Amino acid sequence: MKTLKIYYIDENYIKYLRKFDKIVPYNKTHTRPYIGVVYEYNGINYFAPLSSPKQKHITMNENALDIFKINDGIWGIVNINNMIPAPTHCLTEVLPQVKDEKYRNLILNQTNYLNRHKYKLLSKVKQFRLRYDNGYLSSRIRKRCCNFKLLEEKCKEYESLILETV
Repeated sequence: MKTLKIYYIDENYIKYLRKFDKIVPYNKTHTRPYIGVVYEYNGINYFAPLSSPKQKHITMNENALDIFKINDGIWGIVNINNMIPAPTHCLTEVLPQVKDEKYRNLILNQTNYLNRHKYKLLSKVKQFRLRYDNGYLSSRIRKRCCNFKLLEEKCKEYESLILETV
């Protein structure tokens, strides 16, 4: 399995997806980091957004289906329910862009942790997607999920639109 890295996803792509699914997280101020490739489904790479560390992450249930805690929540969480498919041309690796030492250390810690636990993360993502696809998620969790099938279609459309403009 490939090494997981943390990426920024192009703002225009996020805006495009949000036209069809309002659950897709906004890029904050300039960008929200995603980890990738978390999951490949039907030949499409999925990236899951990270949530920066908050006190509530530490007390969240480790067994929650739709999140993956990074170092028991101390370094944030992965929002599995908000994974999005993304073309590789819309990605920029975060680490080379980061100048702030404190933020760089957080990204390094997150990346290292996720790579040490990637099989556990991938297993949780696969279980989540299986439950999502088969209708086995509670309505409370399902309401918080991106519409994966719709986003896959829109990802393919976006790639076609980009190819037409080249």
